[in-house]
Amino acid sequence: MTARESNQAHTPASPYLTQPADAAGSPRARRAYTQDRPIGVRAIVVAACALAAFTASTAAQAAEVEVLHYWTSGGEAKSAQVLKQMLEKKGDTWKDFAVAGGGGENAMTALKTRVISGDPPAAAQIKGPAIQQWGDEGVLVSVDDVARADGWDKVLPTQISSIMKYKGQYVAAPVNVHRVNWLWINADALKKVNAQPPSTWDDFFKTADALQKAGIIPVAIGGQSWQEAETFETVALGVGGAAFYKKAFVDLDEATLKGPTMVKALETFKKIKPYTDKGQTGRDWNMATGMVISGKAAMQFMGDWAKGEFTVANKTPGQDYLCVPGPGSQGAYTFNVDSFAFFKVKNPDSAKGQKDLASLLMSPEFQEIFNLNKGSIPVRQGMDLAKFDDCAKKSAADFHSAQTKGTLVPSWAHDMVIKPAVEGAFYDVIGEFWNNDGETAQQAANKLAAASKTN
Repeated sequence: MTARESNQAHTPASPYLTQPADAAGSPRARRAYTQDRPIGVRAIVVAACALAAFTASTAAQAAEVEVLHYWTSGGEAKSAQVLKQMLEKKGDTWKDFAVAGGGGENAMTALKTRVISGDPPAAAQIKGPAIQQWGDEGVLVSVDDVARADGWDKVLPTQISSIMKYKGQYVAAPVNVHRVNWLWINADALKKVNAQPPSTWDDFFKTADALQKAGIIPVAIGGQSWQEAETFETVALGVGGAAFYKKAFVDLDEATLKGPTMVKALETFKKIKPYTDKGQTGRDWNMATGMVISGKAAMQFMGDWAKGEFTVANKTPGQDYLCVPGPGSQGAYTFNVDSFAFFKVKNPDSAKGQKDLASLLMSPEFQEIFNLNKGSIPVRQGMDLAKFDDCAKKSAADFHSAQTKGTLVPSWAHDMVIKPAVEGAFYDVIGEFWNNDGETAQQAANKLAAASKTN
């Protein structure tokens, strides 16, 4: 995983083909512009039919399946290669369209350009509300026949299968489940202060005080908007619980967004800052994880992609490091799911490759290989997890428990529930509050309520 899992779905298009006058102004304006929904793409696609026909007629290989993705880091790149090999065994040709950087932003820009030109890839790595938005543009193709044949409805949680469908039919295939509300801890650091993993916020701050006195940075974080937003998301879940989280971040209830529980969550979030270091500005998430691995820092709020860094460093869960839910969020689970959506292409021979790819993405074999590399767990339910480590097994058990109890919630900070413009506005509110000591929690809460109405 790279900075990222914060992959944003941003698709400015007609009538937003030219940058608005304020897009170069505030961070909110820039982000809202780059992430707006793909309104008007349909008209441009129709206008570009001639170009698309030409492209199809000159395609080098009729059975070629072009796949746009941003799996460019170590474990992810390995998984992409495995998927390519599996697809080619079925007689299809994989055409790699890997776009690195920008937390997925660069890939989404490339996708928008290709769709506008009438020449989309056969499949593209997108997720959450963006799937529905592209469906509204009429550019996605159904793989429902594959889903029925392979029994996807039986092996996918409804909270996830519904995201993969457009008007009742599957148009995307999920590959994993990331848990976001993790707290990663250096085991030796806790031993030095004779502390246990904090399960409440009172425990957390007592432990942070002891770590700071011992000369250890209590919390590692990178000063990037998505990291601040993700940390706040976990804090809010731990302070308010799943019901509060749903009302605030799924329903976008105005009273809840500016109410007393949100104020308390913001105050708790801001209370963490004195326990971080001054060198956080611009720091990538994996560098913050490295601080925990080395013992320079003790804890980090981060999704389970952080586990890959510990694995590469030959660290053992339960021995060298601990993975525990964020304080107060033990009974809940915030999820982030990677998926591939399938686009209408002019080459009819690509249809077989698309269906083969959809089937492979949901196959037990690929689900195991990919998630072992990536640090996440299979989205396909009922799989044997014998090869997975203790953190993954706990994640799977907690996922099932949360699903049963109704405390399984989508990560708003990672594109899974709210539209990109609102998400970007939330990012800006949280970032400003984190960095502005003169702003009160109530002022920030009021801004969140206002930001929820961003178009």
